[in-house]
Amino acid sequence: MKDVFDVLVVGGGAAGFFTAINIAEKNQHLKIAILEKSNKLLSKVKISGGGRCNVTNQRESPSALTKFYPRGEKKLYPVLKQFGTKEMRKWLENHGVEVKSESDHRVFPMSDSSQTIIDCFLNLTRKFKVDVFQKVNITGLSTLNNHWAVSTNEGSYHSKKLVIATGSAPSFWNLLEESLGLKIASPVPSLFTFNIKDPRINGLEGIAFKNCVIKVVGSKLQEEGPLLVTHWGMSGPAILKISARGALTLSKADYKFNVMINYTGENYQQVQSHLLNVKEKHPKKHVHNLSLFDIPKRFWVRLCEYCDINKEAVFAELSKKQMNRLVEEMAQGLYEVNGKSTFKEEFVTAGGIDLEEIDLNTYEGKRFPNLYLAGEVLNIDALTGGFNFQACWSAGWIISESITNHKALHTDDHLSA
Repeated sequence: MKDVFDVLVVGGGAAGFFTAINIAEKNQHLKIAILEKSNKLLSKVKISGGGRCNVTNQRESPSALTKFYPRGEKKLYPVLKQFGTKEMRKWLENHGVEVKSESDHRVFPMSDSSQTIIDCFLNLTRKFKVDVFQKVNITGLSTLNNHWAVSTNEGSYHSKKLVIATGSAPSFWNLLEESLGLKIASPVPSLFTFNIKDPRINGLEGIAFKNCVIKVVGSKLQEEGPLLVTHWGMSGPAILKISARGALTLSKADYKFNVMINYTGENYQQVQSHLLNVKEKHPKKHVHNLSLFDIPKRFWVRLCEYCDINKEAVFAELSKKQMNRLVEEMAQGLYEVNGKSTFKEEFVTAGGIDLEEIDLNTYEGKRFPNLYLAGEVLNIDALTGGFNFQACWSAGWIISESITNHKALHTDDHLSA
């Protein structure tokens, strides 16, 4: 047997560290350890927000926040009411991390560096004497004499309380299902970009649109927001939002479907009326030179070419067919999606341990006392904007409160080696 702990946390990511730190800060008499499979700690924190770490969101109302969780939604209301974004910002500031909010409500450390968050967490584990063990591969879980036995490649660890914060790891979901019979919601990717090969966008990577409306044809899925043309197709907040909300639907379609894109912010009739007005007021202007609706110039020229409008054509020369095609491309452009690409900075998985398996008031297993689950191991995921991290922080805080208030771990009753 390797050692005996009061609390073992499996997973050295955001949820695991935050949970361990808060338990340790509130219960400094307890012996706590984090077990991490890899040789990297807080890896998602490091790459979040392009290395800046989008640590949470400025929105504070639980009712407003739950709308950003396709899996979790209303069930998270009492969770976010107990420890939400406001509480997390205060927690960071109380632990020496200054934060700032940006115009889109995302919150970052003032330093614009994820290392600030990582250093904060690592320093706190050292301060509160939380042991961190790396390259520990879990091979089995069981209960023995009212405590947990965790089998690993280095022997077995034992603890009174066990926290699972392993993220979206299929191998560990399988272990939880096989060892404990926990119900798993089948995992599928969320927050991915669309693979699109189309002459209208090929070679235009880097072009960005301020606000587009995107619909998945044949479904109710629709989102709006900025859009970015990439080497493989389309990305940006609008695409990521629709990929998250439609994670299950798009998986069933094997990521082969059509999208309709409105680049203008106005409906078909409004776009048509606007184009007719431009034709009437500027009949002698070259079509290629007058980009409408703030559409990027390079893309506007490509649309004109796609609609068989030559470089020298002026608005007065546009035929009814050309006018209709141009309106259609601006307001109802159809694109074929054939596959997805990982959005590496924010990639998450929809699926995981079914929320019916835990009591969200404590994050403790309903069928397994002293077993807690936090973070992406659960069937909770969110849109981009700091919401996925916030789900980790909220869970960690609530678990720490639950364990702190649990009589089984009072000073005179905690496990000793």
